[in-house]
Amino acid sequence: MPFPGVSLGDDWMKVLAAHYSRVRARYPQDELAIVFDIDGTILDLRYLMAHVLLAYDRARGTDLFHGIVAADITVPENQVDVLLETLDVPDERRDDIAGFYRLHLWDDDGIQAASAPYRGVLSVIRWFQIQPGTSVALNTGRSERMRRITLDSLNAVGRAARVRFEPELLFMRGGAATVHEAKAAALDELDRRGFRLVAVIDNEPANLTAMQGSRPGDEILFLHADTMFESQRRDGLRVVRGSAYDLGGLISEDRLREHVDLVWHGVNDDENLQQFLRSGINWAEVDVRFDPVGRLVARHDGYDERAWNRDEPSISAGAVVGSLTDAGRSIKVDVKGNEDTSLAALDLLDDLGLSDDRVWFNGEIDVVGSSAFEAFRGRYPAGIASCPVDFLMPLLTVAPQDAGAILERLRSWGMSRLSVRWGAGTRRAVVELERRGWETNIYAVPDLQSFLEAAVLLPTSVTADFNFPAWRYFGRGSGEHGSFHRYEAGAVLGAGTV
Repeated sequence: MPFPGVSLGDDWMKVLAAHYSRVRARYPQDELAIVFDIDGTILDLRYLMAHVLLAYDRARGTDLFHGIVAADITVPENQVDVLLETLDVPDERRDDIAGFYRLHLWDDDGIQAASAPYRGVLSVIRWFQIQPGTSVALNTGRSERMRRITLDSLNAVGRAARVRFEPELLFMRGGAATVHEAKAAALDELDRRGFRLVAVIDNEPANLTAMQGSRPGDEILFLHADTMFESQRRDGLRVVRGSAYDLGGLISEDRLREHVDLVWHGVNDDENLQQFLRSGINWAEVDVRFDPVGRLVARHDGYDERAWNRDEPSISAGAVVGSLTDAGRSIKVDVKGNEDTSLAALDLLDDLGLSDDRVWFNGEIDVVGSSAFEAFRGRYPAGIASCPVDFLMPLLTVAPQDAGAILERLRSWGMSRLSVRWGAGTRRAVVELERRGWETNIYAVPDLQSFLEAAVLLPTSVTADFNFPAWRYFGRGSGEHGSFHRYEAGAVLGAGTV
């Protein structure tokens, strides 16, 4: 066993989480540090390598690397001769290419343009950076002369994930020191500054061997990022290996709820309701609309989108919301109809006597209209009112003043939180909206990894279907777009089936 209670077969992120918790419990007042290597650990250098090969084609007017992508590269960055052989580059070109590659691999423009992190690693770093009394240090074999470009490029990459690397916690190789000497010396320096080292993550076994050998009997957890590396693993190296930064292994639901409100999407049927009630999640989102005979029901899709049929039970919105109320949960009502639907939903909430802190009203502004939000705010002054604002995201960049005017109009209607669909621009949108003083909700998050990546951004809330088997949640979703399943209604709703 490399560390007490750790098996080599364990998920390395689970091991890291458990070790961190043990160290924090043992030393509650200490300033803790997690130490990351950069190249091959945080950054996937295959993107930089491909960038340099394409730069060769541009500089020489050749087409030798047409279509090359990171996945085509299967060797570490220092093995350019092997790389050219695997790519079947003509022999007569190889010396020129290798010389160009070695000269330009660490050019500033390439580092700035082609620094690509492994998926999940920035969210892992973010998670530790938001823990009390915890810092993330960088310990790299890069030369000290690369300090400025290293910090600039890493902070440019980290900005979207709300990660910032501080210059005083970047340790680089200076003078005539070898990489191994510099790496071990950096750990000693962190000790001198009063940090308690929790874990060290590096992709090169030789670096881990050197650092571990300099600290016999220490309680530091050494983790091998099993990505791409040159040195050989050695017998006796006490490390835990892994290659994927799986946030599901690192972050537990209980810890997450300390930072973000979690919302279970689409509690529109009996089975999903029961799943939700068995969870520890507080907020349930219920879609409400009128059915063809005028009853207020829990259903996501309009009847023009998904036709009614005799096999589909109509589930009373009142029964769903009543069950949630009785269970002491908080309710997000997503109104799928016009002003009449909104007023019926508000009357339903009024009848149940819910306090403001348990009520959330959500709807598309072009569906429910401004009057619905104003009516909600009149009845629940301290409740949450929200709408999706994905339509507004491009304006934040190209016409910020116009976007600001729309946001102020939404605020005047009583809006207090804005929802943004998970996607490529979500991180930037959350940062910009919060900079303007808004609470934010991220929705339409497809899986557990994405959910946790969204959550560590620390929006006010995250809404998801909670189909997360790793957490033993099997949410069914809202029944959107033909995904509705037949089920036996009534076990919880009873007479609420209409």
